[in-house]
Amino acid sequence: MRRSVHEALRPQTVAQVMARQALTAHFQPIVRMRDGAVAGHESLIRGPVSSDLASPDALFRAARAEDCVVPLERMCVWVGLQQWRAHAPGTLLFVNLSASTLVELVERQPLSDLLGDAVVSPSAIVIELTEHERVADVPQLIEVANRLRALGLRFALDDFGDGRSSLRLWAELRPEIVKIDKYFIRGVDSQPVKVQTLRGLLRLAESFGTALVAEGIETEQELRVVRDLGIEYGQGYLLGRPAADPAMAVPRAVADIIASAEVAVLPELQRAASAQFTVERLALPVPGIEPDTPNDRVAALFAQDLSLKALAIVADGRPLGLLNRQSFTDRYTRPFFRELYGRKPCMLFANTTPLVLDRHTGLDAMTAVLTSADQRYLTEGFIVTEGGRYLGLGTGEQLVRVVTEVRIEAARHANPLTFLPGNIPISEHIGRLLASGGEFVACYCDLNDFKPYNDHYGYWSGDEMIRLVARTLVALCDPRRDFVGHVGGDDFVVLFQSSDWLERCEQIIATFNEGAKALFDEGARQRGGIDAEDRHGVTRFFAMTTLSVGAVPVRPGRYERVEQVATAAAAAKHLAKQARRGLAIGEG
Repeated sequence: MRRSVHEALRPQTVAQVMARQALTAHFQPIVRMRDGAVAGHESLIRGPVSSDLASPDALFRAARAEDCVVPLERMCVWVGLQQWRAHAPGTLLFVNLSASTLVELVERQPLSDLLGDAVVSPSAIVIELTEHERVADVPQLIEVANRLRALGLRFALDDFGDGRSSLRLWAELRPEIVKIDKYFIRGVDSQPVKVQTLRGLLRLAESFGTALVAEGIETEQELRVVRDLGIEYGQGYLLGRPAADPAMAVPRAVADIIASAEVAVLPELQRAASAQFTVERLALPVPGIEPDTPNDRVAALFAQDLSLKALAIVADGRPLGLLNRQSFTDRYTRPFFRELYGRKPCMLFANTTPLVLDRHTGLDAMTAVLTSADQRYLTEGFIVTEGGRYLGLGTGEQLVRVVTEVRIEAARHANPLTFLPGNIPISEHIGRLLASGGEFVACYCDLNDFKPYNDHYGYWSGDEMIRLVARTLVALCDPRRDFVGHVGGDDFVVLFQSSDWLERCEQIIATFNEGAKALFDEGARQRGGIDAEDRHGVTRFFAMTTLSVGAVPVRPGRYERVEQVATAAAAAKHLAKQARRGLAIGEG
């Protein structure tokens, strides 16, 4: 079938794309979280529309095959600068370059040649370093970076935490900006481990003098958490999609969220990470292959299972080497490779000195591995053994995530009975509410006649009563706006931002009081209570256990300190218990 004239003229190779200057730039805004202003844009290159090279992944995959990655990256920078300067003066432009390409370009030519005739101030340019795992000579990269910094350029590391990024590179290069991989942002409003991870990265950033950009913000809840954690910048589809015409302002709904005094309810970890965590939990049971396996067979195995990142070469149960998918595929797709080496043993191209970790390797050792000089394992993965015998494979991505997440002490604030946040998170949330300047309602919840019930039926039944309080509170509060905490015993705190807090409190009390009846025996339900000893050892009648709630509306400027709010809520709870009313509202 003959191709149309249009199809015939369409660029078929990267060389043709560059020769015809068929690249276009789209720009995605990077937004300042404190005020919603657009602080910069990332230049994202697209190939010819409706061609096989339209997407960046396809374009660079083809460039690697044609051995023209460096000229393509240079042209991407030039195109981004040319198209951006006409639209977005006064903001920063982030341009992507691999570290190896940057070094090669700067060593070969002056900066003026790199930027071409694009009249853009160097102080407006941020070089966003990609593919960190390919930094073979960190001192040389730092020397080049210092030369460019002297001219006013800044640096960013992209996708930190995706398994390729290097903590060592962050520490040595000291980039002005680090972009957090979208994995840590996706679902952060409901995943406490990710919240703790971001807090850890914020501490690192403060130590290094680095600004953070949260990538991949796609929901309102994610945006609120990123803003409230204090991350300086955000990027993602919610804030603005890539477009040929750079957006100079965020959508109105996004600006309203950023300006809102309502704070996010940060999810809390329920359990502490085990101090006995070992690398065995990262081991994937990938079968090993024999050292004489032909390269054609290896290619077929990779093609059959796209999830395979690597294959271990094993003989007599002991690992001899490692074949990384990307490295192997790059070789295998070269001209004449299959003809020359397709039937040859795979050991010819294996890494015979891979990273090998025993299954008992703990978190401290894994942390040491992360900051080691040899960073190949981040892309190649590593081998897990047991007593020297092959057990499975681990990936660099897993290792980075586990060390970042699990090392954070997470469950020290959770109540062990209900797994609700305890005193410290409660105080922290009250502090955030006060700092926001918005209105909220602090409620202190306590059980009436709980001790007689606990004494009469035993601590096991008492624990079930306390868990009923927790379930009721959680079920009838808005998890996006209302914070539920467990002070201890039968004392709970709810911090409402929901406008219908009064109705919710009344429903909580009615629901609990009805549910608590089921925890008494039939005789007690018929009598309306039980006979039990009071605090003086005298047996008397006690009504069935009910819930009291003291509520204090907190208005801006009324309280300055956390303890003042807690004291006022406790006083309102005391009034409710004294009057044996379900709800008492104190002075706000």
